Amino acid sequence: MKIWIVWLPNVGKSTLFNALTKNYSADAQNFPFCTIEPNVWIVNVNDERLEKIREAVKWQKIIPATCEFTDIAWIVAWASKWEGLGNKFLANIREVDAILQVVRLFEDNNIIHVDGKVDPKVDIEVINSELILADIETVEKRIIKDWKKARSDKEIAKAVDTYKKVLENLNTWVLVSDMGLDEDELEYVYDLHLLTNKKFVYACNVSEEMIWTSEEELKKIIWIDNDNVRAVAVSAKLEEDMIEMTQEEKREFLEDMGLSWASLDNLIKTSYDALGLEYYFTAWEKEVRAWTIKKWATAPQAAWVIHTDFEKGFIKADVVAWDDLVEFWWWSRARENGKVRLEWKDYVVRDWDVMLFKFSK
Repeated sequence: MKIWIVWLPNVGKSTLFNALTKNYSADAQNFPFCTIEPNVWIVNVNDERLEKIREAVKWQKIIPATCEFTDIAWIVAWASKWEGLGNKFLANIREVDAILQVVRLFEDNNIIHVDGKVDPKVDIEVINSELILADIETVEKRIIKDWKKARSDKEIAKAVDTYKKVLENLNTWVLVSDMGLDEDELEYVYDLHLLTNKKFVYACNVSEEMIWTSEEELKKIIWIDNDNVRAVAVSAKLEEDMIEMTQEEKREFLEDMGLSWASLDNLIKTSYDALGLEYYFTAWEKEVRAWTIKKWATAPQAAWVIHTDFEKGFIKADVVAWDDLVEFWWWSRARENGKVRLEWKDYVVRDWDVMLFKFSK
């Protein structure tokens, strides 16, 4: 899963990124324009179930699911028309899975907002406008490229008609994801990698007092009325305070705050959900591991992420719920108690499954 972080200056993005990566290489100073070159980090998806499974099967190694976050330069109005940094910024995010917009909701007189006041609605409009302008340029170039071919090729003609429809909507400031395109139209625009056709997740950087704000309330605050868009409350400063804590200290700190998990963990899980992703577990060959799959993936498709041969030669899979494996402390004991099931090719994998595949070579 690849996610790009986009942001306006002084919204707390660098502090968030420092906490996310547990690394202070991103400059979090209190002035705009401090991040120029991209920072790319592979971030582990924290899941306490992995440690519990490891303790149960007595393996030594844990390999969690991962997410790739890329932090690039801030965006400002008219970035899409720049010859330098703006174009570099926009080109860098074309082939990602989702766009994470960091939106400032916290008030702090010591941290100056680029527009002089905190207004998340305006911030989002600025970023989305630049993404739309970049998409307009992309679509216009494709129309110019294909319009002659469309005279003699019916399929290209249909594609060009779709491009014109998309362009017309973009010119009225409608995101591609909000245009209601059908499957054929989406197929035509797929290779354009349009920015406003990405999944959007809004990381709302809030004060500690607002950390419990629900997604529904956050959407009202940032003026988002779209079921396909996700919003998550994060407190970048609170997360930064926990960077040097041990897992036990972090757990106690969160309990004192009345929180069940860190807001960044929730952000990563929400990003997974927004992209229709989940993961299952394996506990074999001396490691416990989480494997990322699409929701509703079948057992052979889940096996494919381990190795393509696993899908080709798939026969069956032993499946046990992770908490049953933990309760009985071993595959054999879970099997003796009727908790291990034999599943075949049509089985739909769930995110609490621990699986052991059997395949022919």
